[in-house]
Amino acid sequence: MLTQCSPETLQVQPVVEVIVALGSNYQAEKYLPLALECLVTLGQIRLSTAFQNPDFTATLEQPKPDYTNQCVHLILATPMSLQQLQQTFKNLEGDCNRCRQTDLNQVRRVTMDIDILLIKLDDNQNSLSRNTTSKKTAKSLNQWIIMADRYPFKTHERAGIEELILSGL
Repeated sequence: MLTQCSPETLQVQPVVEVIVALGSNYQAEKYLPLALECLVTLGQIRLSTAFQNPDFTATLEQPKPDYTNQCVHLILATPMSLQQLQQTFKNLEGDCNRCRQTDLNQVRRVTMDIDILLIKLDDNQNSLSRNTTSKKTAKSLNQWIIMADRYPFKTHERAGIEELILSGL
């Protein structure tokens, strides 16, 4: 049983662990390792297998390049707020030359996309645990929290998460 929360309700909460989905449909062999090099500077990482998947928005009339996707479990060396983490990942996407295209008719080249799937809060510092008297609520804070805007997970995200769980998450 995992809790779902919207990211907006957790912006200032200190995060200690996160599972992210990485995706690239342009020079993935260059940008996935670059992203991983940056992530390891934030703490310890464990990786799922990298999967190559067709772009689910592709059609016969408008074919699109395949994506390479991989899930990463990151244990942060220093807790940071969800808001800081989101900004860090947006900056990392920029470091990987991510350009957000506005022309919907143009084939999107995504060098790096980082999506937060699950987080684990720092129970010693977050305001939710300080105000908690119920053991049940306190116990649930030790659990992973699903980012509601990312759920239900895509097939490759679920496969990556399951692989990380089976490897001892």
